Amino acid sequence: MHRATKAALSTLALLSLTSLTACGGESGSDADSAQKPAATASAEKQETPEERLKQTVITKADVSGMDVSDADVATSDAGEYAFAKSQREVTVEKPVCAPLAYAMNQLPLDEPQADVTRSVSKGLNDPFTYVLLATYESGRAESALTDLSKAVDACAGGFTAKANGNTSAYDSVTAEKPVAEAGDESVAFRSTLTFQGVEHTVHTQAVRSGEMLAVYFSVDGTAIANARPSDAKLPPAVVKAQNAKLA
Repeated sequence: MHRATKAALSTLALLSLTSLTACGGESGSDADSAQKPAATASAEKQETPEERLKQTVITKADVSGMDVSDADVATSDAGEYAFAKSQREVTVEKPVCAPLAYAMNQLPLDEPQADVTRSVSKGLNDPFTYVLLATYESGRAESALTDLSKAVDACAGGFTAKANGNTSAYDSVTAEKPVAEAGDESVAFRSTLTFQGVEHTVHTQAVRSGEMLAVYFSVDGTAIANARPSDAKLPPAVVKAQNAKLA
């Protein structure tokens, strides 16, 4: 696991205290060939949701001067440093706010067919941007984004999320203009939180393209750990690069 990714997860843990047969040769007979080729060829060409996401998610080649790490692996390895590994571990005082907690803790919205997460940063001491891609059955992506939009309005005064004995408290949630318009629709918001008496602002954007959702979240973990005020804005280059790869 990259040291930078582990460090970011560690500071997020601090934050939580306040508040993841190809067909062989020809068959032995003409009869067999007549019965199987169509089904076999179809199986060979069929792409799973996981495979599609891995081909679509951002890579280092897409963002010059930045490191891209597999945050799914990092979260699995981090253990106690991860706020939660699944939605089931998270409870929210206001249920309508749950999508916000998921989006800001690298958990997929609703129930996707598959999801992948990457962390992007210029270096260990710079803000991290997490990119989560998820693909859904027909209609579920649109529904998930609608729920997120409702949560932004309903939870403007803040909310508290808990998981595995940890607590994350957000002071406010405010809708804002997307960093980059793309896909069929977008929802963007900023959230404020206080750690050791210091205020921090994190930014999130979700983009729907067909039955796929991309969720971007930026946080300055180093500033939080060192009690420095922070405002971790989403980097346009990252958002635009990933948006360009969406179906």
